[in-house]
Amino acid sequence: MNRAWPPGMLPRHVRHRGRGPAILFDLDGTLIDPAGGITGGIAHALQAAGHAPPDEATLRAMVGPKLPDALLTHTSAPPGKIPEIVATYRRWYAETGMAMGKVYPGVIDLLDTLVDEGITLGVATQKPQALAHAILRKQGIHVYFDVIAGAPDQEALAPGQQGFTPGKADIIASALDALSPTTAVMIGDRAQDVEGALANNIACVGAGWGYGSSGELKEAGAVIVLPEAKDITPQLLREVSRYPAHPVRRGAKTP
Repeated sequence: MNRAWPPGMLPRHVRHRGRGPAILFDLDGTLIDPAGGITGGIAHALQAAGHAPPDEATLRAMVGPKLPDALLTHTSAPPGKIPEIVATYRRWYAETGMAMGKVYPGVIDLLDTLVDEGITLGVATQKPQALAHAILRKQGIHVYFDVIAGAPDQEALAPGQQGFTPGKADIIASALDALSPTTAVMIGDRAQDVEGALANNIACVGAGWGYGSSGELKEAGAVIVLPEAKDITPQLLREVSRYPAHPVRRGAKTP
């Protein structure tokens, strides 16, 4: 059951944690089921800009990657209209879509179990960072995480501009830099979660309950794909102790 925590209050299990093992979670499709809040918003924004939205399968494939990249990859919208479409989507999502999301079954019990084991938790998402904070707070689970790393709040930033974040690997590196863990594992539901983890020399456990297929996750290199959050604890704790974290610094090339 999703438990919301009023400002200034913490769930019983949460406490300050020292340097040690860490788990990084993706947001949409891993912690939170957007439940149409993303796909419906993308369809609305495309229609508002005069473009027919793609089919439902394609809309689902757009959940996870950075929205401007997903629009360029999966729709016919020209690059010049992407900022307008993204802005329309963000307005719709803030007013309507965010409230549609819900914490996946088993996630809160998983977070409690990991914290009880002394594991530090973080979020690494390609959602804009301020929006990620707002979503986690709305769902009442923000208090579990020592760091929430996301994309720039200004999504129109281009390569070379201050604050631009090129992809998931850099976001994961930022989270690892902030936590300085002794070991770390990523949990995510899309190929970019796996690829970003491997670029930082850590393993990724595939969230089979999310938007990516088991085949997508395995092909990308997930160490294991689990069908439900409740299945993840035993395997995850073993992986935490086996993979040292070596974050890739910003601007560094991955060997």
